[in-house]
Parts: sequence; structure tokens; C-alpha cells
Amino acid sequence: MFVHLRLHTEFSVVDGTNRIDEVVKAAAKDSQPALAITDLSNLFGAVKFYKEARGKGVKPLIGAEIFVDGLGKEPGALSRMVLLVQDSQGYLHLSELLARAWTQNVGRGQSQAVCKLAWLEELNGGLILLSGAQAGPLGQPLLQGGAHGDARAAELALQLAGIFPHRFYIELQRAGRPEDEPHVIAAVQLAARLQLPVVATHPVQFAQPDDFEAHEARVCISEGEILGNPRRVRKFTREQYFKSSAEMQALFADVPSALANTVEIAKRCSLTLVLGKPQLPDFPTPVVDGVRMPIDEFFRVESFEGLEQRLAHLYPDAAKRDAERPRYVERLEFEINTILKMGFPGYFLIVGDFIKWAKNNGCPVGPGRGSGAGSLVAYALKITDLDPLEYNLLFERFLNPERVSMPDFDIDFCQGNRDRVIDYVKDKYGRDAVSQIATFGTMAARAAIRDVGRVLDMSYMFCDGISKLIPNKPGKPVTIQYPPADLKEEDREKYAIAAEPQLAARIEKEEEVRMLVELAQKLEGMTRNIGMHAGGVLIAPGKLTDFCPLYSQSGDTGVVSQYDKDDVEAVGLVKFDFLGLTTLTILDRAVNYIRALDPADKDFNLETLPLDDRKSYKLLSDARTVAVFQLESRGMQGMLKDARPDRFEDIIALVALYRPGPMDLIPDFCKRKHGEKFDYPDPRTESILSETYGIMVYQEQVMQMAQIVGGYSLGGADMLRRAMGKKKAEEMAEHREIFRAGAAKDGLSTEKADEIFDLMEKFAGYGFNKSHAAAYALLSYHTAYLKHHHPAAFMAANMSLAMEDTDKIKILVEDALDVCKLTLLPPDVNESQFRFTPEGQPKSVTGKPVSNIRYGLGGVKGAGQGAIEAIIAARTEGGKFKDLFDFCLRVDRKQINRRTIESLIRAGAMDCFGVDRAVLLASVGFAMEAAGQAAAAANQVSLFGGDDSDLVAPPEYVKATPWTDRQKLAEEKIALGYYLSGHMFDSYAAEVRRFAKTKLKDLEPSRDPRMLCGVITGVRTQMTQRGKLLIVSLDDKTGAVEVTVYNELLEQNKNVFREDEFLLVVGKVSEDRFNGGLRITAEKVFDIAAARIQYGHKLEMDVACTIAPAKLAEVLQPYRQQDGLPVSLRVTPQGIPCT
Repeated sequence: MFVHLRLHTEFSVVDGTNRIDEVVKAAAKDSQPALAITDLSNLFGAVKFYKEARGKGVKPLIGAEIFVDGLGKEPGALSRMVLLVQDSQGYLHLSELLARAWTQNVGRGQSQAVCKLAWLEELNGGLILLSGAQAGPLGQPLLQGGAHGDARAAELALQLAGIFPHRFYIELQRAGRPEDEPHVIAAVQLAARLQLPVVATHPVQFAQPDDFEAHEARVCISEGEILGNPRRVRKFTREQYFKSSAEMQALFADVPSALANTVEIAKRCSLTLVLGKPQLPDFPTPVVDGVRMPIDEFFRVESFEGLEQRLAHLYPDAAKRDAERPRYVERLEFEINTILKMGFPGYFLIVGDFIKWAKNNGCPVGPGRGSGAGSLVAYALKITDLDPLEYNLLFERFLNPERVSMPDFDIDFCQGNRDRVIDYVKDKYGRDAVSQIATFGTMAARAAIRDVGRVLDMSYMFCDGISKLIPNKPGKPVTIQYPPADLKEEDREKYAIAAEPQLAARIEKEEEVRMLVELAQKLEGMTRNIGMHAGGVLIAPGKLTDFCPLYSQSGDTGVVSQYDKDDVEAVGLVKFDFLGLTTLTILDRAVNYIRALDPADKDFNLETLPLDDRKSYKLLSDARTVAVFQLESRGMQGMLKDARPDRFEDIIALVALYRPGPMDLIPDFCKRKHGEKFDYPDPRTESILSETYGIMVYQEQVMQMAQIVGGYSLGGADMLRRAMGKKKAEEMAEHREIFRAGAAKDGLSTEKADEIFDLMEKFAGYGFNKSHAAAYALLSYHTAYLKHHHPAAFMAANMSLAMEDTDKIKILVEDALDVCKLTLLPPDVNESQFRFTPEGQPKSVTGKPVSNIRYGLGGVKGAGQGAIEAIIAARTEGGKFKDLFDFCLRVDRKQINRRTIESLIRAGAMDCFGVDRAVLLASVGFAMEAAGQAAAAANQVSLFGGDDSDLVAPPEYVKATPWTDRQKLAEEKIALGYYLSGHMFDSYAAEVRRFAKTKLKDLEPSRDPRMLCGVITGVRTQMTQRGKLLIVSLDDKTGAVEVTVYNELLEQNKNVFREDEFLLVVGKVSEDRFNGGLRITAEKVFDIAAARIQYGHKLEMDVACTIAPAKLAEVLQPYRQQDGLPVSLRVTPQGIPCT
């Protein structure tokens, strides 16, 4: 009998291709009693392996291969050995060792974690150490041989045996490497001499012998190597596959004790992981009369006190509040009792505590996210900000009394302050108790093709062409595996080879393509890299390493668990989601602007906004929704125009409907809203479906229908909803019978019950969580309200967040000017702040909202935040800058350089000096030099005493030819990414609109060729199977589009595709269903001269000349052309003589 004690899975990332389910299945099939996982410096796959092995009847052995320093002669020399966990103490020690290695001792160019020998001396209990064979500390001395080598090997072996008494084994390996046999012979002799046990191991890197090439490809992907490179160092052999027990017994028949010890070690390892038992940190409750208040009692007190505060806000009138209180108290009691029964009061208190801290410390928090918005307790504890009773949100959708599972709040924080809240949690519960969570990036189909193609040394163009044949639809994963022979039609889209005939044809006809795809198939879906979960934060009841090891790619910062979100929950850790949402940052800044602009708005608060503001709904109905949360896409805008929302419930429904699947219901929703008659499935469902005009939009509606019609409890209805989502036939048949029986109690026929059940089942497939939709609809409403009532503050806040995104800034600027009717004041070193800011007299003075936005200096390319802060500091200290020389003299020269100053000039930020930009730009070097001389002179005066007022005469600017308007705009574009003070198209507009009438903003798909024009703002080249193509960005001031120009047309018109030049296009305009927007393919292109010839009637010129018309005609005769545009001269005898 034999047990594999070495195994690298795909979670070794750099050199393993074993998939856990497959290798465990192989061990079970071979009747191996146990199997170890020993990934390189990690336990990433340990829990998955543990559960899979237990499920297949194989004893799981948890371990890791580690790097150790402190054992070699050379400083920094590393050895590799294996640690196997015997018991829970060993698991804790291994977790701590790996955590220390990754957070305190990452070596080898920050790529590998290293354990110190001193740590092994401290944390060896419950661990078995395998020597590491040739790669271990004994390997080199044994292979070196001789008296010195043998003595050194013996010294190290005794040292390790002393650290791990009766738990140290000398490893023997025969994996097809030249040094294997010499090492085995020397190691066996050493073990006999020292009376130490030996153990046979096999370094398993891949599953089958024919997986060797795929494994080598994976190694090359990790190392950036080419598979066929003859100079590449080969570290692995074809023998390192998962060998059967019989193969291993045959391999080590001459050392039977080495085989027996594999089984002995397996018996010595008896780790049992406690899975599925959540363990929350203790929440510190207050001390009352010297006694700490029980957490259940504190939870109840906090919930009721919070409810009273909420009711006072909701119902300011005491009589109304008293009338409404009983239904709130009843709901609160039900929720509190459910939460206490499940044992989760601490979870709610922890979440409520860090949200309270965030709100009190300038960290905006979202009104809610996910099903948690359906909890009244959450509303009372200020975790959420939406009254669940007002909008009929269900607690059971969040926490089902009939199905115990951890509650899961997703909390949105302001993007810029999220880390502050996490730091608060670390300080409160201990930094060794808090971390974020690992994610495992995998090789998707397209990435696998590209990665494998690169290591096969295939051309990028070739591999890119193959990868693009693989369908890539959002939300519809696809595989490059060969489809089964009995493939069902509904599964065709899941297989790229079945879905894309061209890919199948090329695999069949081209050997190179077949080889590429089949090698990529073996790597598809494998773990490729380690990342950090977008929002998950763990808070442990003590040290995190008591539950799982930690990992960090950059030392002690960015620490994450070595388990993913599923596995951390499995070992009992509780995940809290801290998500960043830029909309909250925008709202926070806008509110701060509003409060600062007008004393009358000093107490402005989003929570007190009325939800029935007519003008805000008008803005939505008119689809003026650029920068309005979740409602700004072109498709959303079309839906808003059709729906014309006029109440908050409409926004909730539209947020829920605008998704694949329920989008088909939008036309019916709009028609019914505007008067089309409809029927309810059952009269009793009117109270459930009236707000969505008889259409089931929400998961909660499915639950309520099950309750009212089928007699379910809401908890049971949630179980039904889940079953409908899973679409398991057997489970659905059981629920259908339950529903029929419940419906029959109210006299409903089986046929009618089935009709309603089928309707529920259909809608449950894509019904949306109403609690989430309602919370996000509130953000949509808030942004719409601010856009209408405080446009300058709102748009300035948006622009400030988009300063790094030129395309987004451009959209916002155009909307601010055209839709909000705001004035954008140019950047100005004497007026601008780092961010965009609203400027003007407050509404309380003028009766109108502030209508100016000052361009932020942070929006100027090449002007970093440090430089801008230095400019503002100098301006604050010494007042406005008088000229360029004063600017250069006063701003800290350590913070600002020539490039920054030139960018500010190009952007127009120094127009305040009243000097042409060309002159300013020419004078920068002189001004900086003069400022340096002035500073040096001032220092000299300061050193020797005296008056420095007359040391430096005001210098003069360098003379330069003023820029033309086109030059000015071109330079602005360099500094800002677009034209600000005007537009290149302005000089063409009056002329070309006579024949190219369609503005880019009004462009729509058409079967017929369309004519469009604009100024070229960008050109980029792409290589495709058809050859080179050009993507040309066009802008006509009303909008911007991208035009595809294929190689044939490109070759004929190479000289017309120049930035900032006019281009007219005749081509096909269609809907881009994949990326959204329009797809435009050019069929003809013209520069301005060619456009005039093609579409102009004639060129008319007024000529003032003293020459007689007949004589003028004679002079011009030699220049007459047959082709081109007719020229008509209107000659007048007065005026300037003709030359």
C-alpha cells in the first residue's frame, strides 16, 4: 500500500496542473486510503481538497511545501521541505508559519515567501517534516558526497530531527531525474547510520503522462518563457504524473520501509476541520451598574431606541406616530426574535457600529444594498436608510426563519473613504483579527488561447484571431472543450466549437490551430493568479491564523486570507462586504458644495429630500440623465422616455426591469402605466402587483403570491423562490403539490393553481430583489434631484471624480453646457482649485441656482496634485499671481517643473495674465531662470543684510507669433484631452451642414448608407485576419463616434486620417449589440477639399479689382481646369486694387 504525500495542484499557480476533483477521484479509483495536498507556500486549495477527499472516501492530509532559510552555508540560500499537519495544533502552526512567511519574509524579488528556521523551532508542534529530497537542505551535501558532504548532511539531519523529534523523515524520490538514484542511495545510507526513518514520495505535478506538455506550458506562462526554447531550464520530467499505488510499490520495492512509512504518516495525521459553524467576534456591550449588559438585551434596546428615532423622523406628528407605531413594533419584535433565535445579534451590532462610525466621521454610506434593505432592524440600527414597511420589503428575503444561514450585508461606502472604515475595524478588533479575502483568477477560454499561443511562439495576430472566434457574451460563459456527441441544442452556446462553425472548421483543417486549442483545453479554467476580493473583509474572534493562513503579494500591506470567500465561511469566519461606490463620493461632495455656496443651505441633507419632487421626475421623463445613477445609458434613457416615471415606485421598477430577460416586459409596463387595461392572475394578487401594473418584477412578489394564493409562510415562500431559481424538476414537483393544496383551501381549481404556479415559475427566473432595487433607486432619485435643483454643485462633483477620464469629462462638460445650461469657466491659476468647483452668487440672493463651474486644475494633463497644491498654497499666502514671472518666483520650485507650467499655459490657465499663450509658452524657460536668479539674489541679500526690493527688474516676455484659433484649440486638446474654448468643427459647420445634415448625436442605425462628418480626435490601428484596419474617432461638437476603416479604403486614402482635420464619411451605421452604441463602417471618406468637390455646387468669390472683367478672365484662363468645383467670381471695380 502507498499514500501520496506530495501533490502540487493548480493552486501552486506556478507549476501545478492537477485539478482537485480529478486527482482525488484518481486516488479513490486506485483505492488509495489517503492523499496529501502540499502546494507551494500556500493552503489556497486546502478546504476544497479536504471537502472533496472526505466526499470521495479518501482521508485528506493537509500540508504545504515551504522555502526555509538558515540551513545553507551561503547567506540567503533557500531549501525546500514539506510540512504535513497532524492535528489542530499543527494546522494552527502551519497557518501561522505561512502567514509570517508572506507578510514578513518575502524573498526572491518579492515572488516567494520564506520561513525562517527560528520559526520552525518555535512552531513545530503537530507538524511532520519531510526533508525535501534533492531540493531540501540534505540534498546538495548528499549529492556532493565525500566526507565533508556526508558530515554536513548528517549535521543538518540531526538538527532537523532535534527540532521535529520523531516527526522528521528523509525523503526518497525517483521521478526520472539523473540525480535521483545517487540521492536515494546516499539518503538511505545516511538514514541507516543516524537511525532516521525514510519515506518514498513522488512530486506529483500533473495527472496523466500526456499532461506533461500542458504542465510545461503552464510553467512557461508563469516564467514568461517559450516552450521550445532549447536554453530553457527544464525543472520537471514526464514521470511526475499521479502514479498508481502499484507503480509506486514497484518503484520502491527495494526500500519497503519507505513505502510503509507513507501509510504510517497518513495514520499519524488526523486533522478534523470544523466546517460550517460561524464564529463572530465578541461585540463589546456597555457596562451597567458594574455588570456588562448581555448582548441579546443590548441588541433589543438598541433596536427599539433606533426605531423611535426613525419614527420621529418619518412621522413628526405625535398622533400620527402613535397610530403607526404598532405595525412597526410588531415587525420589529418578529425580526428581533428571529435574529436572536438564530444567534446573530452580534453580527447586526458589529455592522451597525462601523456604519455609525463612518457616518460620524465623514465617510458617506449608501442607503442599502441587496436584500438587507428589507430588514426593519437594519433600518432601526441605521444600517440602511429606507423604510421597509413603506415599500413592502420583506425581511424573509434577507433572513429566512425556516432556513438558518448567515445574514450578509453588502455595505456601500464612499470610494475614497472605504479604507478608513476598514482601518477603524482593524483598530477595534485587532489588526491580527482583520483581513481581506483572496480571489483566484482563472484562465478563461480566450486567455488560455492567447497564453498558450505565446509559449508556443505563435504570432500574436494568429492567436488573437483564433481567440476572437470564441464567443464572448457578458454573463454567458463559454468553454473551448470539445462538445459531447449528444449535445443538447440549448447547451450549444456553452461550447465555442459548437457555437462558432469557423472555429470548428479551422480546428479540423489546420494542424496548428488544433494543437493550440487542445493544449489550451487542458489549462482552461485553471487558477492563474491571486487577487483581492472587491469588498470582502473578515473579522475573526481572535487571530485570523487560528482559522486560516494569510497571503500578501507586497509584504505586510494588502493582506488577504489564503481561502476564498466560500472557504473562509466554511471554516467559520464571517465576511463583511465593504464596497466602494463613487456615486456616494459624488453626492457627498455635491452636498458639501451646496452647504458652502449658500448660508440658507447650511443644513442641506439628502435624507430629508421629498420623494415626490415633480421637477425631478420631469428630468427623468425627459431622459436628461447623464450622471444620474444607473439611469444614464442610452437604453435607459429610451426606457425613461417611454415610461415617464412620476413616482418613486416607478424608479424602483425600472431599475429592476432594465436587465437581460425582464427587458422584454418594459413595453408592457409602459403601456399599462399609461392606461392599457390588464388583468391580475387572481383578484387577491392586486395588492401585490398593482404597483407594477400586474407584472411580476420582484422576487418578493413571487414570495407574496405563494403566501396569499398557495398558503405558504413567507419563509416557505423564500424556499420556493430558491427552488424555482434552481429549476430542479423533482423539487419543483413537490412544491407544485404544496401550492395546489394551499390554493385548494381557498377554492382554487388545480388548473388555475397550475396556471398561477407556472406564471410564478417563469418570472422567478429573472425576478429582481426589490430591496436592492429600492435602495439603489433612492440613489438614482437623489442624483436626479441634485442635477435639477443644484446643477452646478452636482456636475462639478461629477467632473471632479472623472478628472482622469478624458472621455467621461467631455460627456459631462457637454451635458453641463447643453442640458444644464451651465457656464464652464476656464482653468485659472488665480481662481481654480484642484477640483472643479461651483462659482457664483447663491440662490438665496439671485433666486436662481448657481450656474457657473470653475474648471479644476486637476483636470489639466501633466499637472500633478502636488504641483497644484503648491500653486494654491502660494496663492493663498501671497495673493493672486501678477504674471508668469511672479508665478515662477512664488510657487515652490521643488513641486513644479517646466512641463507642468507648459500644460497650464496650453489649457488657458494663465490667460489671466493677459498675454498670448504662444508668448507665455516661449517665455517659460526664461521665467524659470529669472525666478531662480531672483531667489538666489534674495538669499544673498538675506545673508548679508540690505534691501532686496530693487534687486531684480521686472523681466520682459520673449516675443513669439500669436497662435491661430486652430493652434490654440490643438494645444488645448493636448492639455485637456478635448477642445474647451471652442471646437475645430466650428470653422466647417456652416459649410458642411448643407450636405451632411445629420449631427452625430442624432445618428441612428439605417439600412441605407449614411453621411456623417466631424473632426478627427483620435486614430488607432488594429491588426485583424483581413489585415490592417483603422479606428477613427470623430467629433462634431454635438457628439462623438468611432468609425472603422478597412485596409482597402485605408490604402486609397492614407493622407486624410490626421488628427484635428475634417473628415466626411459615407458608410453603414448599425446597432452594436455586443458593446452597445453604434457600429459604423466607412465605405467612402473625404477630406474637406474632396468633400467640397464632391458635394459643393460652386465656389463663389467676391473680388474687388481695378482690372476690367474681360482682362481678368484673360489672366485666369491658363488656370482653368475641366475637373473640380466651378468657381464664380463677382467683380466690383471699387476697393483694393487686384494683384
